[in-house]
Amino acid sequence: MISTDLALRLRAAGLVWRPASGDRFQLDEPEFEADVFTVSEMTIEPKAYPTGAILAFNGTTEWALDSVALEDTLWLPREDQLRDMLRGAFRALRRLPDTHVVEIELDGASLGFEHPLPEDAYALAVLAMLTRIA
Repeated sequence: MISTDLALRLRAAGLVWRPASGDRFQLDEPEFEADVFTVSEMTIEPKAYPTGAILAFNGTTEWALDSVALEDTLWLPREDQLRDMLRGAFRALRRLPDTHVVEIELDGASLGFEHPLPEDAYALAVLAMLTRIA
């Protein structure tokens, strides 16, 4: 799971979340940083209304939370989702003794993004792509 810091940076760079079953997220409040939730049709499901999207909690959580607005959440994309976002720019994931390197090709240049966790290396590569687009 990517770090909260990288998830915040991705969102600030313009990454848009369309919730789907299996997606993980946090509530965008410091007191909930340790809590990670998973979208699931049985417990937490996305609902769209003309006024905006929400995540509805279907009464199975240990505390009384009925729903939360999508803008009050922070998506924690999975490694496979981040890799898919790289599309044709992705070249390789290399594992080194103490780190992982995601290699992409961007604007004709070969770039590498290094982090001890592979999902964070992917997130850094996606962040670079979003930054170039903006």
